[in-house]
Amino acid sequence: MEPATPRIIRFLELSRTTGLARTSIYRLIKTGEFPAPLKLGERASGWRSDEVAAWVESRRRGGRS
Repeated sequence: MEPATPRIIRFLELSRTTGLARTSIYRLIKTGEFPAPLKLGERASGWRSDEVAAWVESRRRGGRS
């Protein structure tokens, strides 16, 4: 069985998944503590679902990466 291809999630789903507001997410991105978004178009960005899931799991375990 092939590994699943990660989905690209947009901001609304990202915010719901992490429980963080836009300002908090971009602050964490700036400090390198959160996965950077992928540029999808001129005015569109998304995040890899696997990277977000790994970040959420690291927070559950008490990590900060």
